[in-house]
Amino acid sequence: MNVQIDKTIRNFSDFCAALQDCGFSMGGGNSKGIFAIVPFSWNEQEFVDSPIRWHTGDPETDPWEWRMRVLEERHDIVYSKIFFKTSGYITRDWYPFFLSVRRNGLSFEEAYLEGTFSHTAKRIFDIVAQNEEVALHEIKQLGGFGKEDNTQFDRAITELQMKMFITMCGRTQKKNKYGEGYGWNSTVFCTTERFWQYRNVTMPSIPQDEAYKKIAEQVYKLNPDAQEKTIKKFILG
Repeated sequence: MNVQIDKTIRNFSDFCAALQDCGFSMGGGNSKGIFAIVPFSWNEQEFVDSPIRWHTGDPETDPWEWRMRVLEERHDIVYSKIFFKTSGYITRDWYPFFLSVRRNGLSFEEAYLEGTFSHTAKRIFDIVAQNEEVALHEIKQLGGFGKEDNTQFDRAITELQMKMFITMCGRTQKKNKYGEGYGWNSTVFCTTERFWQYRNVTMPSIPQDEAYKKIAEQVYKLNPDAQEKTIKKFILG
C-alpha cells in the first residue's frame, strides 16, 4: 500500500497549521478523490510511517480527538458533516465560499418553501434555532423523535449540515437527575450564524459563481488529479 503523507504533520498543531494553508480537508482519513491532510484511516495506519495514529486517545496525535479540539480550542475552523455527507474541515477564510454555493442566497425558510428540506429537517432546524446550543439527544427529546424516526432524523440532520444551516459546535454528556454526566458524549449543534457570532466573525457575501470557481481552483492545487464530476459534488454538496 502506498500512502502519501506530509511528514511535517506530527501533531495537532501541525495539522491546524496545514489546514490553514489548505483551507479545507476531508475528515475521516480518506481523500474521497479530493484531498485529506491525514489520508489514511485507522485500518491502514500500520502501513504508514507517521506518529499520527487513530483511536489511541492521545489528543496530540490522534485525528479522532482533533475533531472536537478544533471546536473547543479554535475559533477559525469548522468541523461537521459537510462533504459527501461525511465529515470535513473548513477554515474561517474559506467558509464564506462554501456558504455561498451551498445556500444559494436563501434563508432556511425560503429553502424549505422551495422543497429543499423535509418536514423533519424543519422540526430539527427550528429546535436548534430556538436554542443557542443543543445536544443531539436533546433535539430528539424536544422534537419527540422516537426510534422509528431514526432514519429520517439522521438523514435530515445530515442535510442541514451539508447545506450549512446548522453545524457541530462541541460535545456534552447526558445528565442524570443530580446533574452528573454519564454515558457517551453527545454531539452539540448550533446554527451556522450562532457559531460565527460567538466567535465574533462576520461572513462576507460572495457571488455564487465566483465562490464555485475559487473552490475548484483550490481543489486542483491540492489535488491536480481530481475529477471534475467529483469536484462538483464536493463543492455543491
